[in-house]
Amino acid sequence: MHNHYVGRFAPSPSGQLHFGSLVTAVASYLDAKSHSGKWLLRMEDIDEPRCIKGVDKDILTTLEAHGLQWDGDVIYQSQQHARYQAVLDDLLTQEKAYFCTCTRKQIKAMGGVYNGHCRTEPAHSATQDCAVRLKVDTQLEAFNDVLMGKVMPFSSNADLIAEDVVLKRRDGLFSYNLVVILDDVFQQVNHVIRGCDLIDVTPLQSAVYRTLGYTPPEYGHVPVAAVAPGRKLSKQNRAAPVKNEIALCNIVRVMHFLGFSFPSASEFDDIDSALKTAISMWDRKKVVKTPEIIVPQHESTYYSEPL
Repeated sequence: MHNHYVGRFAPSPSGQLHFGSLVTAVASYLDAKSHSGKWLLRMEDIDEPRCIKGVDKDILTTLEAHGLQWDGDVIYQSQQHARYQAVLDDLLTQEKAYFCTCTRKQIKAMGGVYNGHCRTEPAHSATQDCAVRLKVDTQLEAFNDVLMGKVMPFSSNADLIAEDVVLKRRDGLFSYNLVVILDDVFQQVNHVIRGCDLIDVTPLQSAVYRTLGYTPPEYGHVPVAAVAPGRKLSKQNRAAPVKNEIALCNIVRVMHFLGFSFPSASEFDDIDSALKTAISMWDRKKVVKTPEIIVPQHESTYYSEPL
């Protein structure tokens, strides 16, 4: 590839890192370093009401404890609003985006997929209670996942035109599907390794990239850790935080989870030597090709605490 590899890890500070997020961090780090690339860190704190004060520092501490040193400065989405708004204003001026007053109830009545109602009957000015949508006139396309192989758009209709995606929500918050793309472009990210829970949204995000005039990055998706089928480790199901004091064991466990025959923790002097070995062993073809892997239930405090 002619561009120098730039990857990233982009956690949300709505909860501490759990085993599933550590898997993503390690996989994205190893993929970057095995390609002699940069590994950037971004705090996805755009949904500020859901973020917990101080958790960003906890995340940084956990990454450092596991030897996962990022390149450059950490970017916080909450500090990028002016840049996002400038793009939004430009899109509205060019009539590539429009105001939308449709409620969730109305969209549900459309069959759950927005039908472009306000594109043809526009709200002429911004009111307090409207979203901004991007005009997306492109089909959802299959993509080549560097870990999972060819992925088809998640739809019964392969010719589905991408939905006019929300750029700014009715409550005034910028949408994830806008800022994740603007930030990856801003940081020149060209490789994204993340969890399989985001694989279905990738064709839509790629369509937004193309609509905005950008080239999508290469995507790779790793299996998500789940405590039961369809119940991935997450902050919502109270996933247990990673224990920094057993960082070396955690790295070994991540490698086994991803499908590698990796030495036991006792064979390493320290975290750095384990990561060097992991980088030298990293092979995309060896990563387990399954969307989720069941881990012990103690990984979620949902099972060990009385409700």
